[in-house]
Amino acid sequence: MLKPQVLIKSTPWATRLLATYGEDEILRAALPPPTPLHPRAAATLLEGLSLWYQRPVCVVLCADAQGVSSGLGLCDGLGFGARTVHYEVEVVDPTRRRRRLGSFRDLRQLALRGVR
Repeated sequence: MLKPQVLIKSTPWATRLLATYGEDEILRAALPPPTPLHPRAAATLLEGLSLWYQRPVCVVLCADAQGVSSGLGLCDGLGFGARTVHYEVEVVDPTRRRRRLGSFRDLRQLALRGVR
């Protein structure tokens, strides 16, 4: 099932939003920072998109500061994204480097020797 996807980048100075549905760009917005917002503003926006498309929305929240990401009300105090009937949020820290899994050469050698 195809779902709308919303990417949100939040900083202390601005909040940018890009929504896509499949290959189509459906919404672009440059909004004020999250601090003076109503506590349910972001959630209401996502619920509206979900109702419009009659599907849950996949949300990627890109925020490097805990205060900025929690200001939107889309994650809990531990930094985990909210999950409702209308949307599911994944929080991504842009400053955190992703760790590669490595070559697995040692495990391949064991598999070739027949070690189980």
